[in-house]
Amino acid sequence: QVQLVESGGGLVQAGGSLRLSCAASGRTFSGYAMGWFRQAPGEEREFVAAMSWSGEITDYADSVKGRFTISSDNAKNTVTDDAKNTVYLQMNSLKPEDTGVYYCAAVVVFEPNRVYSSSYRYDYWGQGTQVTVSS
Repeated sequence: QVQLVESGGGLVQAGGSLRLSCAASGRTFSGYAMGWFRQAPGEEREFVAAMSWSGEITDYADSVKGRFTISSDNAKNTVTDDAKNTVYLQMNSLKPEDTGVYYCAAVVVFEPNRVYSSSYRYDYWGQGTQVTVSS
């Protein structure tokens, strides 16, 4: 079982910045690939960014490339096999169209460089955090 706890959403003016955090914890013998998705009112959930367990591979939606950066801190207790993975989404030059509920997602992987942009690949989801960008 993996638990995801998000934080960092809020209201910001266009051109501003926000940093979202998502802490993933749980017992696993491997690690997690992580992703961020967002959903605007009346719209389907869409991919924003993803990162492999190794942290070496990232992927971004075209709409956020050059403005958003995904990063992570990984830690694993080799005695208990408890793994903690915190993923961040630094969002700069925000636009009103970035408004929505942002969700963190995780999937247990055994390949350190595996990364996914499709929501159906992810098994665990956070509760979501609201990001509102005013014009």
